[in-house]
Amino acid sequence: MNRRATLAMTTTALVCLAVGLSASDSLAQQKSIKEQLVGTWTLVSSDQVRPDGTKLRQFGSDPKGINVFDANGRFFVMIASADNSKIASKDPGKTNSEEDGLIVESIAYYGTYTVNEDVTVISLHLDASTFPNQVGTDQKRIITSLTADELKYSSPAAISAVADDVATTGPSS
Repeated sequence: MNRRATLAMTTTALVCLAVGLSASDSLAQQKSIKEQLVGTWTLVSSDQVRPDGTKLRQFGSDPKGINVFDANGRFFVMIASADNSKIASKDPGKTNSEEDGLIVESIAYYGTYTVNEDVTVISLHLDASTFPNQVGTDQKRIITSLTADELKYSSPAAISAVADDVATTGPSS
């Protein structure tokens, strides 16, 4: 074999090896939806979207909350109205009638979750909730956007003819 043919074969082999390695590196860097969810996400907004497209702000004008997803398939969600600070007494048993509604403007629940990667749906199974009628139920969350900095999902079955849109930032570990 002459030098030119040997050099051409060596160059071709090195190019193929480099392309193969870069392809496997990019595949290894792609994370599943479940892997991307893992962490603590900070609530940015929680809106109900009516059929006509108008939005109804849930939990006051500036809700606070988190979504936590762990790698073992457990989750926790807590959303509260920032207006809860208006309660005069430190004792929740000593609220006046105007304050009672503010206390109710919160929800927390936890349980297990699975992800359907094909249709970008999170299925939540609620083990406990501040709303007892939700305990033991399964709920779907349709992921509408997922980046390293933002998770948006909707909950189409939340209220008949009204969908919930939730946006969060994160995750942080």
